[in-house]
Order: sequence, then C-alpha cells, then structure tokens
Amino acid sequence: MKLLVTGGAGFIGSAVVRHVIRTTDWQVANVDSLTYAGNLESLAEAGSSNRHRHYKVDICDRAAVDAVFAEVRPDAILHLAAESHVDRSIDGAAPFIATNVGGTYTLLEATLAYWRTLDADAKARFRFQHISTDEVFGSLGPTGKFTETTPYAPNSPYSASKAASDHLVRAWHHTYGLPTLATNCSNNYGPYHFPEKLIPLIILRALRGERLPVYGKGLNVRDWLHVEDHAEALVTVLAHGRPGETYNVGGDSERTNIEVVRAICGLLDEMLPDSPHRPHERLIEFVTDRPGHDARYAIDASKIRQELGWQPRHTFDQGLRDTVRWFLDNRPWWERVMSGAYRGERLGLGG
Repeated sequence: MKLLVTGGAGFIGSAVVRHVIRTTDWQVANVDSLTYAGNLESLAEAGSSNRHRHYKVDICDRAAVDAVFAEVRPDAILHLAAESHVDRSIDGAAPFIATNVGGTYTLLEATLAYWRTLDADAKARFRFQHISTDEVFGSLGPTGKFTETTPYAPNSPYSASKAASDHLVRAWHHTYGLPTLATNCSNNYGPYHFPEKLIPLIILRALRGERLPVYGKGLNVRDWLHVEDHAEALVTVLAHGRPGETYNVGGDSERTNIEVVRAICGLLDEMLPDSPHRPHERLIEFVTDRPGHDARYAIDASKIRQELGWQPRHTFDQGLRDTVRWFLDNRPWWERVMSGAYRGERLGLGG
C-alpha cells in the first residue's frame, strides 16, 4: 500500500502516520505545508523510517499536488489537512475557507484526474478518505447523540467550512464515482497536541501558575477521543469501510469542560507535589463565553463498532492521566512550539 496523508504533521495526522509506520508495511507520503500547527518533531518516530517521506506542499496548489501524485502513485488518500481551531476561525475565517473548502476541492479534482488514469483493478481498490468533525452537526440538547444521518447545522466559521468540505466529498462520490469514505470525530486529545486546545492549554498554563480560563460556567459538554484510538479507527475505515459511507468516531467519554479542567488540576497536584501552584484548581477563572459556543456534542459510534469492529482502547481517565504525564515528560517539545507565533493568549473574541 502506498498511502498519501495530507496534514500528516498536524496533531491527528502525525498520530496516523506514526500508527501506520508502527503497525503496517505501508509507504507513507506526507503532504503538509507546515503552517503554525504543523510540526515535523511530532513525526520523529516515523521520520527515521525509509517508508515515510514528507512533501512540503499546500493542498491549494494544484500543480504541486499533481506532481506528488505523479511521483507517489498512491493507492489511497487520508485527507486530514485543515485549519482546525474554532477560535481562530472566529477571528478570521478566510484561511478556513481557503484550505478547508478550496483545498479540499483542489485535492478532489487532482484525485479524480489521477484515479481516472488507473486500470480497472486499481480503480476498484483506490480510496479517498476525508476526515471531519462532529461540529458540523451543530449543538445537542441535554440528551441524544449525533448519528451519521444527523442533519448538518454548523455554528462557527470553522464548522461551516468543514461541512462544506464534507458535502464536496459526498458530491464527488455520487457524481463522478470516486470511491470516497468519510469520518466525523469527537474532540481529540493526547500527546503532541497543539496548545491552543483546551487540555494542553490548561496543562501548560497551570505549570506556569497562570489563570486557567474556562468559558462561561464550564458546562459545555464534549465527547473525548484519544488521538491514538482515532488513528486506529481511521486505518480501520480505510481498510474495511464501504465506499460512499460515513462513519462517526467517538470516545464515549462525555465530560463538561469544568470537569476536564478540574481533573487536570487534580492530576497536576498529584504528579507535582512540590509545585508552588498547588492546589491548581485555585487558578481556575471563568471568562466570557465564546461567541456561538455549542452547548453539547456527543457521538453515537455504534456503526463503526458494529460494522467494522472498532472501539476505543483508552478510558478518558487513564488517557487524560497519560496525556498530563506526556506533557510533563516532553517539555522540550512544547517549549519549542510555544516559542513560535502562539503564546497561549486568548483567541476567538470575534473582535
């Protein structure tokens, strides 16, 4: 198998690349333009393998994408490249439209042109798999879960851009016969997580004794999925999913934001008994809520469990403990990330 991964230096993409190199004999072509959230250091484990190669290419650049296709001749594509931070999309939506919508369109067109050159057997084996988010479904009430047939109702510029890309992938399958697969996942967490997201942001601010900002009253609910479980799910769908189908991937681990923050504080109290910031929970500060903040997400992942046999291996409690320990043990990685353009400041105020 020759696999082309877009966004393979990002948080989820790098987990996929590491998983593929560790568990298969596949060749991996990693297409990533290395924006602020792309980090080749997250690929150290795979970078030493002769089965992995990085291409510094923007998926919006059709000529460059065509050149990669011509050189690699992939058997399958995992499309993870995206602008993914909701708060950044509130501050400026243009990069999200350009990459998530325009980039996906460009990649689909390049893929279709390449796929049409294959012989009948290779065409039948080929797969284009698009990775998306549960945020395209909008906000849930206190009960119920998102299924693969939940109507789309995106509420942020980010989720709207992902919804558009989902629809493009669906259209290229139904109109042109391109053998596509799609997944919609819940909130990911784990090692190598870029520090804009809730869990790493809270860990790193707490280590420095800074205030821990929690939106509103902290009652927004998210379903948490360990990134390594997600990587395994994506490879499972690629190997066994039915073209044209969508699969929801969730961790079955609903928590309110304040529960997550308090759990991190408790773990840091335990792991850092000499910290001058204990108890870390006293650093929590409730702040003005994010504009249009969805109240609750929850994934019904019964389809992927029943049809493909996947289920998460990590409980949230153990996964969170492992994640906090990873950040404590890998200070050089996040210090280099934090020395760049992002400093942990508040984003997404919409001003």
